[in-house]
Amino acid sequence: MTKPTSGLPFDDIRNLLEGLPGPDLAAAEKARAREGQLTKPPGALGRLETIAEWLAAWQGRHPALIQRPLAAVFAGNHGVVAQGVTAFPQEVTKQMVANFSAGGAAVNQLCKTFDTGLKVFELALELPTGDITQGPALEEAECAATIAYGMEAVAGGADLLCIGEMGIGNTTIAAALCHGLYGGTAADWVGPGTGVQGEALARKIDAVARAVELHKPHLGDPLEVMRRLGGRELAAMAGAILAARYQKIPVLLDGYVACAAAAVLHRANPAALDHCMAAHKSAEPAHGRLLEKLGLVPLLDLGMRLGEASGAALAVGIVKAAADLHAGMATFAEAGVSGKG
Repeated sequence: MTKPTSGLPFDDIRNLLEGLPGPDLAAAEKARAREGQLTKPPGALGRLETIAEWLAAWQGRHPALIQRPLAAVFAGNHGVVAQGVTAFPQEVTKQMVANFSAGGAAVNQLCKTFDTGLKVFELALELPTGDITQGPALEEAECAATIAYGMEAVAGGADLLCIGEMGIGNTTIAAALCHGLYGGTAADWVGPGTGVQGEALARKIDAVARAVELHKPHLGDPLEVMRRLGGRELAAMAGAILAARYQKIPVLLDGYVACAAAAVLHRANPAALDHCMAAHKSAEPAHGRLLEKLGLVPLLDLGMRLGEASGAALAVGIVKAAADLHAGMATFAEAGVSGKG
């Protein structure tokens, strides 16, 4: 039952977070039952077995199928870049979006390899968010509208969703979100991002510390953390993850920035990411710490730190393999193989 709202922009988002649908337990049980009959020792395929069950539970069908995987990449720009926190100029965000469109980026090749669709969403690149060291990144109405935009972006029938981003300065934003959500020190959450070190890294740590201190009175509300310390692509990713839950689409989260967006939902409702898996553990130092906070074990650990849904697109291959093994292997009875005595 929907609670009466006060008319504030975040009310609808809060109601969606409170009313999240759960897994399809009947489909999950069917997956477990079939897994026990397949021609292999129990547990012999390790996590591939639990992935098949997870897919069935969150697609709401057995056997689970992956026929239309989609990588959604959200791009935004950030006012905090004015604090000298990045190694690249802000124009690179738009240039990389053009590269995605031309098919020249890493994610394009990975999507091609695993027959995955790719959609790229530009979020007002000409208008960076507010500098979080000086004030909020977004007003509440704009943040709520951007979350809603992310929700609409995943419409169209995908059966597995890869969440990724592009945005110069957004590892600073991810660090600020994590520091605001989980405490500790700014240095706990700040890493090199696109390669900053020395004085630039010190500026990045200082910017995150000052931003969190400025907004400290408002950090008890995860949605306020998003609007004050976040950015458009992070808000849109949170919306896409939320919409996927309601549309029965399992989600693969990419790296540090995507998981920071997801962390806002997790803080609002600890069950909000049950339909998500961490595709990989990024080389960004704080990503492993964040995954522990989220209770997610990554599928891959290859030292990647590119963003743009590259790790998630790569993990599609593993998830597809899990689904195909589960659906295509013969049972002991079908193969005429004697089961365990």
